Amino acid sequence: MQSFPYDLTGPIGSRATLGLIVLQVDETLEQDMRRMLPMRDVACHVSRIPSGDELTPDTIATMERTLPAAAALLPPAAEFDVIGYGCTSGTTLIGADCVADLVRQGAASARVTDPLSAALAALESLGIQSLAIVSPYVENVSAPVREAFVGRGYEVNATVSFGEEVEARVARIDPASIRAAALSVAGDADAVFLSCTNLRTLDIIEGLEAELGKPVLSSNQALAWHMAKLAGISDVCLGPGLLFGGKRV
Repeated sequence: MQSFPYDLTGPIGSRATLGLIVLQVDETLEQDMRRMLPMRDVACHVSRIPSGDELTPDTIATMERTLPAAAALLPPAAEFDVIGYGCTSGTTLIGADCVADLVRQGAASARVTDPLSAALAALESLGIQSLAIVSPYVENVSAPVREAFVGRGYEVNATVSFGEEVEARVARIDPASIRAAALSVAGDADAVFLSCTNLRTLDIIEGLEAELGKPVLSSNQALAWHMAKLAGISDVCLGPGLLFGGKRV
């Protein structure tokens, strides 16, 4: 066999390199991120974490134990600008600081974020004081999400849940049902938060904002926005709603 010389070039992500840890059962987040970060010079490497067929405090505790191993499956030669852990409820129960520490045990990154931290940053950016929450999950998973916002000084005017445990069904919840739930709970809140990375929310956010006259945030939208902001690539991140200042997916 003849040996042939070659040259090395820079990384695929010449603008930024992102890492994303997605729940094994999540069918939505990865697709949404590719819609909001479509640029060729932004690399987004994805790892999956075992998460169980149902999202419960017990399966979330299992994710806490396996998070470093999931992070370690990201390409070790990549120099990550940001790594995102894609579970709102998981972050709530594990704790954002603990999530960041666990991710860094498996992969090197100066910045780690998650949907809860991203949503809090988005609320601050928009000057929001109160919110209403739509969650797909049962009470013992939904309630800690509400309390996390209250604990950070936000007024949660109302919360509505679909009472679902099975993740495969969460990914199939009709966006029209999510829209109806948001309309039912919005009330006098400054904003509405659609919680869960497996909910299909991107295509209903702008319509809801037009009807409600207030910001509508979702886990995936906020996570993409925050990862782009931390990586310094907000100019190429496309997303729906007031959070993105009118740029469209």
